[in-house]
Amino acid sequence: MSERPGRSPEITDGEILDVFRNASDPVLTTSEVAGEFDITHRGVRDRLDKLTEEGTLESKDVGARAKVWWVPE
Repeated sequence: MSERPGRSPEITDGEILDVFRNASDPVLTTSEVAGEFDITHRGVRDRLDKLTEEGTLESKDVGARAKVWWVPE
């Protein structure tokens, strides 16, 4: 079964968290995470929001349109 054109690939929460674990910076932007996957910026933002709601990640607004994310200690 092939994917429809434009459909976002399936990415696990673990794969997203691995990006944070392997990063040299303690915080990442949505764009930095999105750059690791073949998924839209909006798709990544939705997933990061979900992980934050679950308490797996924390986030902070750092500008009018900017947000950073990190794995809590």
